[in-house]
Amino acid sequence: MRKFKEGFIEKTLLTSALITVAVTIGIVSVLAFEAVRFFKEVSIFDFFTDSQWTPLFTDKHYGILPLLSGTFLTSAIAISVALPIGLSISIYLSEYAPKSFRKTVKPMLELLAAIPTVVYGFFALIIVTPYLQGIFPNLSGFNSLSAGLVMGIMIIPFISSISEDALHAVPRELREASYGMGATKLQTAFKVVVPAASSGIIVSIILAISRAIGETMIVAVAAGQQPRLTLNPMVPIETITAYIVQVSLGDVQHGSIEYRTIFAAGITLFAFTFVLNTISYRIRKKYQSKYE
Repeated sequence: MRKFKEGFIEKTLLTSALITVAVTIGIVSVLAFEAVRFFKEVSIFDFFTDSQWTPLFTDKHYGILPLLSGTFLTSAIAISVALPIGLSISIYLSEYAPKSFRKTVKPMLELLAAIPTVVYGFFALIIVTPYLQGIFPNLSGFNSLSAGLVMGIMIIPFISSISEDALHAVPRELREASYGMGATKLQTAFKVVVPAASSGIIVSIILAISRAIGETMIVAVAAGQQPRLTLNPMVPIETITAYIVQVSLGDVQHGSIEYRTIFAAGITLFAFTFVLNTISYRIRKKYQSKYE
């Protein structure tokens, strides 16, 4: 009976793993199949070099660069906000805060990740943008700055929570050895604990970047839907995910080349994220081998 239970559990776990792999392969296969059909009609060279993206206009251009620049711009703003705040929170909770305060504040921070992103989008549009317009009069009503700032607030828990877990898991003996050498609490935190937990911190940053790149509703609501090749955060832009939402609303004929642009854009986003995660994974392994 015991062997039967163990065999059943083993097969169940294997089935779960295979289902996950099969779903991933299925998604990639659908994207690749439709993207190949798209590139039979559109030059892949023009796709990656043309500076205009107007597949829904009369004068059609299929250059992905404006969507890539919009995605990069909003993600960069979000990470520049979330990274220092999230790491500061994680270091404070792990090294300075009382246990009761940590147990109370950490779940409250994680609630930020549970708020629907469409709520964040309207918060950026209705609250953040008018406030920023008081500081920057030339700021457009739809812009990447407010969308990026609010997206940064949204992904703070991804950095603070996972980084805090990594810092908290560092053996106490390392801290005590540092104190024994005469180091202060600040020196111990930044020169001993943070390097020892670097692999976990890098994982949190990878997750936050991936979450920012794949965000849809905030940029769709607050950043506008004007694809343009720019790094100016004051003007409307469009990201890859926002464009996919725009086309998926049903106004574009199914099976047309305009419809297939979402698969070309989707597989580009997938490839971009895959390369980013691969580079980050190698960096994480390098830090692990250095400090373990």
